[in-house]
Amino acid sequence: QVQLVESGGGLVQAGGSLRLSCSASGRDFSRYVMGWFRQAPGVEREFVAAVSWSGGITYYVDSVKGRFTISRGNAKNTAYLQMNSLKPEDTAVYYCAAAAGIAPINIRTSGRYDSWGQGTQVTVSS
Repeated sequence: QVQLVESGGGLVQAGGSLRLSCSASGRDFSRYVMGWFRQAPGVEREFVAAVSWSGGITYYVDSVKGRFTISRGNAKNTAYLQMNSLKPEDTAVYYCAAAAGIAPINIRTSGRYDSWGQGTQVTVSS
């Protein structure tokens, strides 16, 4: 069973920054898409960002474009989400996810991901 562990969440004021990290173990993730989703109270889980196995292609939900940056480490078993200019509406539990062999058309669909972390809370105050 693949294990994903997120870290880096916390409480920050609007306009501040946080950097989330995701570490994978249990499999070789060199060819896995790594993604981030978030879930706020009262809403469905939302796609945030994803990065290809090579790290060369990234995807973002429109609401975070220009503010968030996803990347992955050289070992390919880590993923990062740099979040700048945070807004209160970014408040949510953020989940790391991994998918093998996923097609671009399915990148934003949570059901296509194979493994999930436990989540890390991000709270942005006004």
